[in-house]
Amino acid sequence: MEPEELKEETLLSHLVELRSRLLKAGSCVLLLFLCMAPFSDFIFSSVALPLMRQLPEGSSMIATQVASPFLTPFKTTMFAALFLSMPVVLYQIWSFAAPGLYYKEKRFAVPLLVSSIALFYLGTVFAYVVVFPIVFAFFTSAAPTGVAVMTDITSYLDFVLVLFFAFGVAFEVPVVTILLIIFGVTTPQKLKKNRSYIIIGSFVIGMILTPPDVISQFLIAIPIWLLFEGGLIFSSFFKVRENGKQRGSNSSENDWTSKSHNDMMDKVEQEMNDNVKNNELKK
Repeated sequence: MEPEELKEETLLSHLVELRSRLLKAGSCVLLLFLCMAPFSDFIFSSVALPLMRQLPEGSSMIATQVASPFLTPFKTTMFAALFLSMPVVLYQIWSFAAPGLYYKEKRFAVPLLVSSIALFYLGTVFAYVVVFPIVFAFFTSAAPTGVAVMTDITSYLDFVLVLFFAFGVAFEVPVVTILLIIFGVTTPQKLKKNRSYIIIGSFVIGMILTPPDVISQFLIAIPIWLLFEGGLIFSSFFKVRENGKQRGSNSSENDWTSKSHNDMMDKVEQEMNDNVKNNELKK
C-alpha cells in the first residue's frame, strides 16, 4: 500500500482559510446572541436560580455598579451564545486542521471531537444541577449572625463562569487520557501504576480551577478521577499509533525535527520575499 501524501498549501492559503473559519465561527456566535438578546433577563434569571433558591427569605441579589443591571444580563447572554455555538466553533477548528491529518488520524479524531463536545456540555450541566445547589447552600448557611447575604450580580456571574469553565474542562479528562495513550506518550500500564499520583493531581487541578473553597475542589476532583478511570477503560478500543509505520516508508521526511522546521521557515521566508518582489514589479 502506497503511503498517503498530503497536499502542501502556501502560508497565504492557510491564512485565508483561517480567516474564513474564524468568520464563520464568529458569525454563528453573533447570530445566536442577536436571537437571544431579547430574552437576556430570562437567561440571567435562569443562571441565577441556584443562588436565588438558597437565599434567606426577603433577601435578593444587588447591583453595586451603575451599568451592571443593564450589562450583566447581556454579558450572560453572550456567554450563553458562545456556549450553545460551541459545536460549530469546534467544527470550524476541526475543518481547518483536518487537511493536515492522515486518514487513520481522522478516523479517531471525529469520535474524539464529538465526545469532547458532549463531555464539555455534561460538565457544565453537572456544575449547574449538582455543584451550584451544594456550594450556594453552604455559603448562605455559613454567613455569620447579623450578616445579610446579598450577592452582587456581576460577582455572581464571574463566579459561575469560572465554575462552568472549570467543570467543562475537567470533564475532558477521558479524551486527554485516550489521546496520550494513542500517540504513545504513555501507556495504560504506566497510568495504572501511577494512579495515586493522578488522584493527588486531580485535587491539585481542582484547587487551581475552582474558587478558593474546599467543597468545589472536592466536587471537581472526584469526577476528574472517575473520568480518568473511564478514559483508561475506553482507551482499549483505540489503536495506539506505531511510530514509523503509519506514514509509510518515508515517514522520516514528515517527522517534526529541527531540520524540517528550518526547511519550512526557509520556504515561508522565500514565499514572503517573492510576494514582496511581485508587489514591487506591479508598482
